[in-house]
Amino acid sequence: MINIMLLLLLGLFAGVCSGFLGIGGATVIVPALVFLWGLTQHQAQGTTLALMVPPIGLLAALRYYYSGNVNIKIALFVCLGFFVGALVGAMFVQPVPDPLLKRIFGGFLLVVALRMIIF
Repeated sequence: MINIMLLLLLGLFAGVCSGFLGIGGATVIVPALVFLWGLTQHQAQGTTLALMVPPIGLLAALRYYYSGNVNIKIALFVCLGFFVGALVGAMFVQPVPDPLLKRIFGGFLLVVALRMIIF
C-alpha cells in the first residue's frame, strides 16, 4: 500500500532541496524510492523522470513507462509535494551565504553517495 502522506513529504523534502540546493530527483527521490519504497533502480529512475516530465524528461520518462518502470501514483504524489517544496526551499536559501551553501550542498551529496555505495 502506498502511503500518500509519506510520498507528499518526500516530494516536499525534495522540493525544498531543489529550491535550496538546486538538487532533487537524482539525489533525493531516486535513493528514497529505492531504500524506502523498495523500487528497483530502473523503477526509481523512471518514476522520478515521470514526475519531472514537462518538458525535460518526457521522452526518457515515456521510454521507462513503456518498459514498465514508472509508478504513476508515486510520481503524482511526489510531484505535488515537490511543487510546493521547491518554492519553500527557494525562499529559505536566499539569505544563506555562498560559502555555507557550497558546504551544505557538498555534504548532502557526500551523504547520499556514501549511502548509495555502501547499502
